[in-house]
Order: sequence, then structure tokens, then C-alpha cells
Amino acid sequence: MSDDSRTPKHFPYLPHTVGDREEMLKAIGVRTFDELLSHIPKDIRVKDLDLAPGLSELELTQRIAELAAKNKPASQQACFLGGGAYRRFVPAAVGSIVSRSEFATAYTPYQPEVSQGSLQAIYEFQTAICLLTDMEVANASMYDGPTACAEAVLMASRLTDRRTVVISNTVNPEYSMVARTYAETVGMDVRTVKDAGGLTVTSAIEVDQSVAAVVLQYPNYFGCLEDLASAAEQAHKHGALLIVITDPISLGLLKAPGSFGADIVVGDAQQCGNQLSFGGPSAGYMATRNSFVRQLPGRLAGMTVDKTGKRAFTLTLQTREQHIRRAKATSNICTNQALNALTMLVYLSLIGPEGLRTLAEIGLRRAHYLAEALTAVPGVSLKFNNPFFNEFVLETSAPSAKVLELLVEDGILGGLDMSQFYPEYRNCILIAVTEMNSVAELDKFAQALPKALARVGSASSTAASQLAHKR
Repeated sequence: MSDDSRTPKHFPYLPHTVGDREEMLKAIGVRTFDELLSHIPKDIRVKDLDLAPGLSELELTQRIAELAAKNKPASQQACFLGGGAYRRFVPAAVGSIVSRSEFATAYTPYQPEVSQGSLQAIYEFQTAICLLTDMEVANASMYDGPTACAEAVLMASRLTDRRTVVISNTVNPEYSMVARTYAETVGMDVRTVKDAGGLTVTSAIEVDQSVAAVVLQYPNYFGCLEDLASAAEQAHKHGALLIVITDPISLGLLKAPGSFGADIVVGDAQQCGNQLSFGGPSAGYMATRNSFVRQLPGRLAGMTVDKTGKRAFTLTLQTREQHIRRAKATSNICTNQALNALTMLVYLSLIGPEGLRTLAEIGLRRAHYLAEALTAVPGVSLKFNNPFFNEFVLETSAPSAKVLELLVEDGILGGLDMSQFYPEYRNCILIAVTEMNSVAELDKFAQALPKALARVGSASSTAASQLAHKR
């Protein structure tokens, strides 16, 4: 290449060749790129980006591999992280099906005559959610679990014409924050109901004529099983609704929220076939009673017959602002996360009711096995003495952040530091167990924890000694 500074450098991944750029400059009427920018004062221009020479495909592949090797993904460690996002087994068939072009590239099915496949998939997703939650109708999915919860709060306000929502302190803090943001933005009042021993104090739920809904989680953020029946009774006797956030895998084993009197049930599809993927994307689901259907946000896919009498699917009750007058819209949600919802549907179809129950039982049994093994360690106990599903809170004799840091050195992602959302639980860890945690991993955790605690204790003693010596 010429040393002439007017000759542009060649970078192999830019779409335009040197010849292309010269032809464009000629058409514009300038000789060089610098001449094109001559009207911009030199003192405010970037003088030289100092870009490295372009790499060949082979060199680039090797470089990216070197950078990727610095990561240590959850799949290469014993992962006990939970709190709303979980590492679960995804059958190969899930990815194979949802990556087919007719699914992966499908967009909003505005034209039912050419979108029967997409519409049927959405309809079947809605059906699966109703079966899981024991509710009468579900919409064509939401962005994710937290926004589904927030939309449920606004929906309850519209249904009751009330402006206050009560959210339990045991609800996932991220769900609470999103719901609070939505509610306060439209002028709603948000109250928090206290918990005791890891469970909502249902008798402390203050419901009056201003309360639109009570929000609980089942199992809750601490892993404990709330008394939904009592909460529903407390809410309903004052005309409020009960919104329940659910774990879809747990519903393979636990009684569905609808059977306890829940009015709106929401959750996240991440656990059902969707990868962790650094936090997203996912899909949310929402189910409710048939009498509330006209206030359901988003849209629904319905089944009907065409003019020849054959079964057909179409969008119906499209209450989002893109479809009707904004003043009558229930929400401005702009997508139904169809591919992630389809992933959940494919996963549930492959697993089936018995498979879902088996998965739930594996998580339940292994979580209790691990809890028993960890609480046998001196200085370690369960924070809450309640029935739990596959998550539990462990209290240790040392700050949880320090303990978790040391466990990482042993290849163990030991759980979530509870103090990030609950400062009073600075010595507590939220631990989740799934089918991905083998018994060998559970035993490894039980063996590593006392060592980590000893190291934290030793470091604390040394620091205290040094401080005393200075004094």
C-alpha cells in the first residue's frame, strides 16, 4: 500500500473497499476524507485513533478465544446462584426447534392468514400457563417477571379503581423495585408488609378501601412457602386482589396459586428452557380470571374458525396502545417476547407434567440434603425454620460477602449475599439448588464451607491483633 497519507487504510471487515471509498469521494466532489472534513476546526478533531492493523479471520478467532478464556462461566463451577435466575438443564431439542428460521425470524403476526404457526404457538403458550397456574386466561407473554408484576399492579388498580398496593417484604427485591417504579410513576401509593421468620405476617396486611392489591411470592425470595389462602382471604374481604409471583418449576409439585384464590399470577420464563445469558432476554407470563380479561395488558391469541369452517388462530383483545386508542390502552408494552415464550412452551412440552414433577422433586430433595449438610458445620444454621422448596437462607458466623469470595476460589458460586438487599442479613447467604447440582457438588460445598469460615475467622483475628498492637 502506498505511504501517501491520502490513501485510506484497508480494514478487512469494513464493507467498503478502498476503491469504493474513492468513488464516493469523487461523487461528493472532494479528493480525500480530510478534505470532506475541512470545514470542522482542526483543534476539535480527533487527530489519530491509533487503530491496530486489521486481523485476518484466523488471527481474530485466536484473539477472541484468548479473551474468552479469561471468563469462568457458571457451567464450569458448582453454581448455587438463584434469587430469580437459575442454571437449569435445557434439552438439546429446545434449541434445535426454536432456532428454526420460521420461529427465530418470526415477527408480530399482524396478518393471521400468513401467521397461523406463530399464532398457534402463542395460543398453546397461553394454554400451558393456565394449566400451570390453575387460572382461566393468560396473555401472550410479557417482557419478564418483574415487569409482569408491575403490569399486574396497574391492572389491579384499573379493576378496583384504587390507588394503593401492598407488597410483602419477602417478595424478590428486584420485582418490588420495578413494581414500585411503575406504581409511583402513575401516582399510586406503595406499602410494605413486614415479615417474621421468613414469612409474610398475613395478620399485618393492612387492607382498606384504598388498597387495590396485595403482592406475595410463592415460594418467596427466602425460599419459604407463604400462606396464600390466608393472604387471599385478608385481601378479598376488603375488595382487594391477590397478585402472586410464582416459580414455574415449583408448580410441578406445589399446589397452584389459582387454587388458593389468587386473582393474578405472574412469573418468569427463564427457568423453562431459556439460558441465563448474562441476565436475559427472557419472557414474563401473566394469568388471571376470565372476568378480568379486558384489563389484561398486551394481547391474546384466540382460536376460531375460518370461512370454510377450519380451525384458525388470530390475535384478539389487543389492548396495547399500538392497536387501539391510547386513552383506552391497558399498557404500552410493545413486544410479547414471542421467541422466549415459545422456548418455555417447547421446554414444557418436552418435559411434560411428570417430568416437571420429577425436576421439582430433585431440586427439593437436593436442597434439603445440602441444607442438612451445611448446618452440620459449626457456626452455621438455617435463618428461617419454615418449609422451603429449592432455595434457603443460610446464616454463618462470618460476613457472607467474605465467605462467598473464598468459596469462589474453590470453584463454588455459593449463593447470593443477602445483605445487598437486606442489610440486617449481613451474615446470610441465599442458596439455590437445581437438578444441575450433583450430589458430588453438594458434598464439595459442605467440605469447602468450614474451610472458608476458618479462613475468614483467621483473617479477622489477625486484623484484630494488629489493631490492638498499634494501640
